[in-house]
Amino acid sequence: MSDTVPRTKEGILKILSSVTDPEIPVLTIQDLGVIRDINILDEHGVEVVITPTYSGCPAMKTIEVNILATLQEAGVHPVNVRTVLSPPWTTDWISESGREKLREYGIAPPVGSPDKGTLFGKAPEVQCPHCDSSNTEMVSQFGSTPCKSLYKCLDCLEPFDYFKCH
Repeated sequence: MSDTVPRTKEGILKILSSVTDPEIPVLTIQDLGVIRDINILDEHGVEVVITPTYSGCPAMKTIEVNILATLQEAGVHPVNVRTVLSPPWTTDWISESGREKLREYGIAPPVGSPDKGTLFGKAPEVQCPHCDSSNTEMVSQFGSTPCKSLYKCLDCLEPFDYFKCH
């Protein structure tokens, strides 16, 4: 690491605060809670530990590349990104700021905890991010990405994504 780069977890997190989710670019990986740990190895390197939002998430490779590029551009090297699957990521790790960013972007943030009832026809009650109405219905269990469902507001008639609970 260069002498101008903070050699602390907080300094590395500050540098990484600009790394966004490639599928939802208004969210940072910190908003999502994807960064699990930062290990300062010595004065020469850093390890960033991440957990995917789900094990098959296609965005994780892009996130890893963006972490490496952002830190190397800031003079931090060598950098290792390690993926851990345990404990599994949960939507509980999304920050309050991240939930508000989702809403402002037009995606309903996760409500409650994972609900297997959806598999049997009972969709979660989701508030419309456009008009705040709770008069909504699930159109499809699968939305624009695997982590989202497609909903429609029955009041303003706008379609919207819902970030599923995991």
